[in-house]
Amino acid sequence: MSAGGGPARTGTGAERPDGPLLRAEELRHSYGGRTVLDLELLEVAAGEIVAVLGPNGAGKSTLFRLLLLLEAPDRGRILLGGRPLRSGDTAARRRLAGVFQRPWLFSGSVAMNVAFGLRARGVGAAERRARVAEALGWLGVAELAEAPVHTLSGGEAQRVALARALVLRPELLLLDEPTAGLDIAVRRSFREDVERAVRAHAGGAVLITHDAADAFAVADRVAVLEEGRLTQMGTPAALAAAPASTFVAAFTGQELLLHGTVETVDPDGLLRVLTSGGVRLLAPPPAAAEPPGTHAAEPPRAGAAVHVAYRPEDVALAAGHEEAPSSVVNRFPVRVAAVTPAGPLVRVRLEGPLPLVALLTRQSAERLALVPGVHAEARLKAAALRTFPA
Repeated sequence: MSAGGGPARTGTGAERPDGPLLRAEELRHSYGGRTVLDLELLEVAAGEIVAVLGPNGAGKSTLFRLLLLLEAPDRGRILLGGRPLRSGDTAARRRLAGVFQRPWLFSGSVAMNVAFGLRARGVGAAERRARVAEALGWLGVAELAEAPVHTLSGGEAQRVALARALVLRPELLLLDEPTAGLDIAVRRSFREDVERAVRAHAGGAVLITHDAADAFAVADRVAVLEEGRLTQMGTPAALAAAPASTFVAAFTGQELLLHGTVETVDPDGLLRVLTSGGVRLLAPPPAAAEPPGTHAAEPPRAGAAVHVAYRPEDVALAAGHEEAPSSVVNRFPVRVAAVTPAGPLVRVRLEGPLPLVALLTRQSAERLALVPGVHAEARLKAAALRTFPA
């Protein structure tokens, strides 16, 4: 692994730089006097895919345009392989390639589109044809080489746009919401194509997205942007296990419990929280943020207002007479309000002193005979909860 946390390889076979492939530091950019991006540090290792995840208005598109050198930042610098990049630098732009949310294909055939960058760089006709055919093959659309672009489906057009970028063998590939216009079935297969092709044929990549499913399926690490600032960065597993804010928790599939107040802090650091519904919970303190450049919350003290979150799959349900393991300290009675299918699982909405949602296997739901009106006991380990300053 590299110092930046990513794989120590490059898809293009280029020699790995001593430092990170990409380093963007102290980037600040404003529009109309309003700061839309204030990024302390973002690094991408050679061979790594980093997803920048955030909602609309978080500054993701601005970051995309700055990294692709379409605009110059008000402050800060961008380095690729240790060399500074500047907006308008043609030589620097040739080291990069971008795929936009809309494919923006030119009129003409698929092959003409994919060959465009190669022609601009003076690559000969024979080599162009060979490289275009190869790139289309990477994305599974080789049979579309002579097809007019206006006949393509959305998924086909986006694959052609990706082939047009990858045929240049960029040191860094930038993708801005590449699955946003695709339906669910096409999006799933496109994610797989993106990951496979990018890892094999680009030195590294930055994926800009508002879709956590895209980020978690494709990226080695995820950088979460909130209101232009990087609030957490880590592997998908690390973010899911220890989100640094309610915003990150929501993106990683966690549910928010009622607000509460810290009553005491145990010697081992666990918080005893009294929720607004009158239920007491034992929960860990907020997770520390990492790496440098993200923002950690101060540990809460007695009397502090907090939010508590959980993952529905961590809610265990049992009949009232079943003995609970000694590790389960959070237990309270609930009533089943609704049971709905959720793919291979069952989603159970629960009423009680704390409203909860549980995700169970079908076998577990059938064993407990869970139907609306059934009473049960909900059990949550303290380690399964997450707390955040309110």
